[in-house]
Amino acid sequence: MRKLVADIHMHTLASGHAYGTIREMAASAKEKGLELIGISEHGPGIPGTVDSFYYSNLEVIPRIINGVEVIHGCEINVLNNGNLSLEEEYINLLDYAIVGIHKLCYSNEGKEKNTDNLISCMKNNKVQFVSHPDDDRTPLNYERLVQAAKEYKVALEVNNSSLIKKDQRLNCYENYKTMIRLCHQYRVPIVVSSDAHDPSWVGEFDLAYELLGKLKVDDDLILNNDIGKIKRFIGLN
Repeated sequence: MRKLVADIHMHTLASGHAYGTIREMAASAKEKGLELIGISEHGPGIPGTVDSFYYSNLEVIPRIINGVEVIHGCEINVLNNGNLSLEEEYINLLDYAIVGIHKLCYSNEGKEKNTDNLISCMKNNKVQFVSHPDDDRTPLNYERLVQAAKEYKVALEVNNSSLIKKDQRLNCYENYKTMIRLCHQYRVPIVVSSDAHDPSWVGEFDLAYELLGKLKVDDDLILNNDIGKIKRFIGLN
C-alpha cells in the first residue's frame, strides 16, 4: 500500500478537549512527512467547542505552515432529526465538511433510523466525509450507507483513533471490515484519519493501515495517499 500523505481529521485546543495549536499540529505533521493537514474542529453540540462564529475568520490563518498545507473543515454533528449541527452560512465558509454521530448530542434510534439521519446529512453539497462510522452503540446499515456514499460522492473514514480505543467503540473492527468490503464492491472512496486530539497523534495511521492491508484494499480507493487526488475530491484543485 502507498504511503499516506494527508490527514484531514484532527482537533486543536479550540475544540475544548484537545491539546495542541494549529501550528503545533502542523509541526508534528512536518515531522511525520505529511504534506497536507485538515483542521476540523467539532461543530456545535460538543461541550466546550468553538462558537459557529469561529468559522467566519479562517481566512486569516496561513495556508502553509512549516511547509505543510493547511485546509479547514468542521466535524459537524448529525442530529436526531437528520439535520446538521452547524448553520449553512458557516458551512459555506469551509473547505470541506465531515459529518459524524456523537453520543454527546445524539440518541440511538436503531440501525435504520440512524442510517436515515446520517444519509440526510450526507446530502449537503459541502459534506465530503463521514467520520468514524464504526460504533454499534449507534448501529448503521452498512449496505445502505455505502450505496448512499456512492450516490452523494462522499468518502467514508477509517478512523485510527477508533481502532486504538476499540473498547469504547462497540464492534469497531467487525464494522470496519463490513464497510471496507462494501466500499471495495461499490468502488466508494475511503479516507484514513488519525482523529488526533494532540500533536503526537497527527499522522498516526498504523492500525487503520494494517487493517486495510489485510483486506487488500485497492490503493485507488484511498484518497489520502495522493495530494492531488484528495484535493480534487474536496474541490480544491
